[in-house]
Amino acid sequence: MPEQLKYPIGRFAAPGDITAGMRNEWIEEIAALPRLLREAVSGLTEEQLGTPYRDGGWTVRQVVHHLPDSHMNSFIRFKLALTEEKPTIKPYDESAWAELPDAKGAPVEASLSLLEALHERWVALLRSMDEAAFARVFVHPETGREIRLDTNLGIYAWHGKHHLAHITGLAKRSGW
Repeated sequence: MPEQLKYPIGRFAAPGDITAGMRNEWIEEIAALPRLLREAVSGLTEEQLGTPYRDGGWTVRQVVHHLPDSHMNSFIRFKLALTEEKPTIKPYDESAWAELPDAKGAPVEASLSLLEALHERWVALLRSMDEAAFARVFVHPETGREIRLDTNLGIYAWHGKHHLAHITGLAKRSGW
């Protein structure tokens, strides 16, 4: 499978030193994602929503439902790290979640609305955080690594653009 279809904007690469400017840019990307996602799927037919973005990949519908699933987990990780000392987070099996009936068949509107509300809350939290808050960490149990909240912010700004590019790339390739 071509790497470009799987990672249309490339893989996430954490910068060495994360600046306030980088954090602000990432917050704005998170703020913009719900609108951009809604625009990307606006007018798509049921057949188009059921089209995988690449061979072996999720359908557009599954990608739309995956975004709030994933971003809710990240929002909760932020809350845990801000209120507990180095909490160990609970991972989830995103592939299994994407195979559940709601992800495979529910209307996308529910997830578009959920992402809008979630990102409104998340962005309010992010804009309230100072340098010390962004330096807080959570522990991922599968790797044992401590992940700083500013790094996680960058990961999820990338994550939204990554999946948006799956949808817009498919639409462009398909002439939608």
